[in-house]
Amino acid sequence: MTSGLARRSARLLGEGAKLLPGLPVLVAFGHLARGGFKGLASLGWWEAAVVTLLLAGVLSAAWRRARREAVGAPSLLRNELELGGGLVAAAYVLVAVGGSPLYPIVYLLMAFLVSFLSRAAGLTLLGVALAFDAISSLPEGPSTFAAHAAFMVLFAVLYHVVLAARMAVARKAESEAVANRIREAEERARTFRLVSSGTSESQGGAKEEEKWLLASVKEVEGAVGSALEIAELALRTNTCAAFLLSADERLLKLHDCRSASDRVQRERFAAGEGILGGVLKRAVPVRMNAPTGLRGVTYYDGGAGSVCSLLAVPIVDGSGMVRGVLVADRIQDEPFSESDERLLATVASEVHRAAEVERVMGYIRKARDEKDRFFRAIEEMNRAGSPEQVFNAVLESARQVAALDFCAVTLVSEETGGRTHRIARISGVTSQGRSIEGRTFADNHGLVANVVRYGAPLPGRELRAMDRQVIFDADVQVRGLSALKIFPLAAAERILGTLVVGSRKRAAFDGDSLRMLEVIALQAAQAVLRAQLFEQMERMATTDGLTGLVNHRTFQTKAEEAMAQARRYGRKCSLILTDIDHFKSVNDTYGHPVGDLVLKGVSRVLREKARDTDVVARYGGEEFAIIMPETDAKGAQAIAERIREAVMAEVFQTEVGPLKVTLSLGIATCPEHAAEKQALIDLADQCLYQAKRRGRNQSVAAGQVGGRKLQVASG
Repeated sequence: MTSGLARRSARLLGEGAKLLPGLPVLVAFGHLARGGFKGLASLGWWEAAVVTLLLAGVLSAAWRRARREAVGAPSLLRNELELGGGLVAAAYVLVAVGGSPLYPIVYLLMAFLVSFLSRAAGLTLLGVALAFDAISSLPEGPSTFAAHAAFMVLFAVLYHVVLAARMAVARKAESEAVANRIREAEERARTFRLVSSGTSESQGGAKEEEKWLLASVKEVEGAVGSALEIAELALRTNTCAAFLLSADERLLKLHDCRSASDRVQRERFAAGEGILGGVLKRAVPVRMNAPTGLRGVTYYDGGAGSVCSLLAVPIVDGSGMVRGVLVADRIQDEPFSESDERLLATVASEVHRAAEVERVMGYIRKARDEKDRFFRAIEEMNRAGSPEQVFNAVLESARQVAALDFCAVTLVSEETGGRTHRIARISGVTSQGRSIEGRTFADNHGLVANVVRYGAPLPGRELRAMDRQVIFDADVQVRGLSALKIFPLAAAERILGTLVVGSRKRAAFDGDSLRMLEVIALQAAQAVLRAQLFEQMERMATTDGLTGLVNHRTFQTKAEEAMAQARRYGRKCSLILTDIDHFKSVNDTYGHPVGDLVLKGVSRVLREKARDTDVVARYGGEEFAIIMPETDAKGAQAIAERIREAVMAEVFQTEVGPLKVTLSLGIATCPEHAAEKQALIDLADQCLYQAKRRGRNQSVAAGQVGGRKLQVASG
């Protein structure tokens, strides 16, 4: 019963809150009609209460309007009338209290309301204001009311006209900016060979053509930008830039770059000069290095400066024509390797492939209605970022361009035991009546496996007895399909998976639909490949190549973050520094391959014995570091001993026989031993040194060591 009473009370309070903005307006209207609010000196408690409620109602209406706008909901007419009515009533109360000199406030308020609220709300509030004015000015004579009404309407109309004129000017400026953008897009489209280079004039009225150009150029630019980001991260460059040939092939122009320098040439320059000119003429990659600085680098204003290493690869189209150059340079005396060249060549091929995809789209746009659906599909895929978003966008895009009853995306991975397929996303149900999403199956002779094996769409012709065909594997049956097509997801000379589409209609896939689905499969492959490349490059930039642990640079960042969290929330954070005892003798006696095997084995033990929340890093050489959040000195020493004993018990099987090693470990804790990162590292390093001096194969924590505390020298 108590809860029911509480609910009724809450409901009544909610209804009362809805009446709050409108009720004071009516009270103020009635009080003005009776001649109230005659002056500030005669303002009584009743009138003060009405004014207070009126202001509270305005604030309540404004708050509700702001809350709806914050979530993107459209304004309601009721909200606008409540807000505007409260403001009109407040203005007339102010005029009644302060006298006629304040009357222009009413004119300005009405001009604002009519201009910025909806037309229905503005006209309604103008009528409310005229009613208020009639109450207050008719006793003074009809001429006074007529003058007030005329000025009120005049102000509202003039302000509305002026605002409309300014909006028209703004729209014109926006249209001119859009036209300039379209002209720029057409110029870039000619550079990408998406349209003919024979004319530079925009085709007036060709809205669909302009839409296609903008979408195509945007897609190519997005692909180039993503490719440059991957190359910059992987190659650790000072400048990584794409220069494209102009339509007449005489000039090079910077298309996009990622550079630490602000001197990269932004204007066009001659294509036949310098190192880039040699790449264009010979159509082969160039790797150059000079410790004192390279000559012939023409893409910097004022000369190459301190560029010591350069790698440039041509951007070549399918016909063998060079369309530009992808260049990477370093100011350090650190030559590019052959693997760096292969990576940049792969990135250059992706740049060209993006333009090729858009060229295929140009042929498809001839079918008007199908083209619109295709653009919507590509737009959805362009928005996709993560692999999950890519899968969803692929299925939705495929459904937009063809009448599908079944659609699936599969991925393939190469493992030690053979090739494995996974159904990443599916739309539609199988004969089992359940989803098969996430299912994995081994390589077989089904259609999906054969598409991956041969890299070509299947089936090549219409299949009879469709229900008996093995699409995924024998345990997964898809019933009721009369048309089926499986496309490979091909990118960078690899098959990443397949796109499977099916329909109950036998003639669901005509020539145009198949071509569009093929392009969607190609786009999907590029999106998946970009995500995989970015993850791979990010992993290479943050992990040690030999051990797979976090590298030194990433360790420094993680340590700073962990210690900042410890300081902020008043918690413990411990650090272990450890290295392998007598590791130099292992390398000298058994050779570096055995040393690498030991490093990998110790790294594996560290990963296994550390907790999921710990950060295990290769600090350098045979030295490792472990950051342990939420861990005090006692807990850190327990983990260190567990690691030491596990490594001591490990037997490494090498070509020269079994081998065992031990660890020495130093431990320090934040904030009780040190509050700053470098101080904590130095203290742990001192503890590691003490463990070495004491005979190795032991852990030493900061604190009482040899009768005295270990301290980090300050200053």
